Amino acid sequence: MDANILDLIRSNDHLTVSRLITHIENDKKISNSVLEEIYKYGKDALRIGVTGPPGCGKSTLTDQLIKQILNDGQSVGVVAVDPTSPFTGGALLGDRVRMNNYIWNDDVYIRSLGSKDSRGGLATKAQYIGDVIAASKKNVIIYETVGVGQGEYDVSNAVDLTIVTLVPEAGDEIQLMKAGIIEVADIFVINKSDRDGADRIYQSLKTMLHSFSDNKTLTPPVFSTCANINKGIEELYMGMKNHIDILKGSGFFNKKRLDRHRKRVLDIIKNNLIKEFWTKEKIDLLNTKVNNIKSLKVSPYKLAKDISSL
Repeated sequence: MDANILDLIRSNDHLTVSRLITHIENDKKISNSVLEEIYKYGKDALRIGVTGPPGCGKSTLTDQLIKQILNDGQSVGVVAVDPTSPFTGGALLGDRVRMNNYIWNDDVYIRSLGSKDSRGGLATKAQYIGDVIAASKKNVIIYETVGVGQGEYDVSNAVDLTIVTLVPEAGDEIQLMKAGIIEVADIFVINKSDRDGADRIYQSLKTMLHSFSDNKTLTPPVFSTCANINKGIEELYMGMKNHIDILKGSGFFNKKRLDRHRKRVLDIIKNNLIKEFWTKEKIDLLNTKVNNIKSLKVSPYKLAKDISSL
């Protein structure tokens, strides 16, 4: 890897940023020293997650938040996690098309990323990619996660502030209860609030949040928006800034960052151990042992023991 890559990233060279991200996506070897330097330069960036069910307008909301962040004199990077087909492995990767207004803006960098095998809506590599973008002097990183509804919990483990986006259609209240999204959200947004039922879900959500409130957690504020016509966006952005101040003042902000840091260390160790374990010999043995229906006669525990003993 080019020796001056860090200087180029720090100088906000988007081409170099893109090349390094491609290396990460393709599992190419990147030295720990480079990753450590990138982390050092990007660790203080504010990280925001935008999540919610399909069709709730996450991309439009993200687009409007970019404008607010720029108007606030900040720079921003977006990691848009798109659905990956379980059959072909291909991803839609359409968010950059929807946000192409910023293609020539040096204060904005947008990258789409396939969700691959991440069932929680945030690809495993997204945090590494966020580090790279943040190191290019971006003050805010937004993770827009794949719209799979109830599976988007791991976004809260990767960000400082989680925004859960909902729409007025019937069933969202039930979805809230099923998914446990209340434990995930720092802020709720009722988007497309010009539709019928917006007031109903707003009041239902406020009532539900009140019943879940206690002294150990902060009650998430609720905002109504119509992102496609820029309605309620400024109020949402100011509310985000205010809530971050409250999180910092209460100690929750630093606690969340420490929890995230601890989890990243555990994940790095786990991934390194997995890579070290699966030698070519062990992969070949697994494929040999499990190659037809008769393989089911041998318990997975014995197979695991045999493979581990190599």
